[in-house]
Amino acid sequence: MGVEIERKFLIRDESWRSQAERSVKMRQGYLTSDARCSVRVRLAGERGFLNIKSGTLGIQRSEFEYPIPAAEAEEMLDTLCEQPLLEKTRHFVRHGQHLWEIDEFAGDNAGLIVAEVELRRPDEAFARPDWLGEDVSHDIRYYNSQLARHPYRAWRCPRG
Repeated sequence: MGVEIERKFLIRDESWRSQAERSVKMRQGYLTSDARCSVRVRLAGERGFLNIKSGTLGIQRSEFEYPIPAAEAEEMLDTLCEQPLLEKTRHFVRHGQHLWEIDEFAGDNAGLIVAEVELRRPDEAFARPDWLGEDVSHDIRYYNSQLARHPYRAWRCPRG
């Protein structure tokens, strides 16, 4: 069985940008998403993917991902997925023994930047970069499937 163990954090500052190894633009949408599971289509650069993930809350969830032709991903995004689509740029930053994925959202989720690290075990230790902020791993609002339905700009708190 495929299992994803992932921690998710907000970003404290912009210092991570100078450490980014590469970046890729992504569009993704959901064929379905409920408490049981989500079925996502993603176009990452020129590569398409179909992803099925359990709706379980927390850092460990069942996940299955399959490459699909980019043209088919594009067609599914445009014709079958719930709208609006999620748009983001994923930046890859290596820190310690881990490769962090930093998602910088656009569109209705503009202003949100989330860092994710995949682990081998739920209790695996990892070096915390200085730019890392609050742990939001258990906050459902930050799940991509939720951001597609309830965009960040609709629920974020005004900053003073």
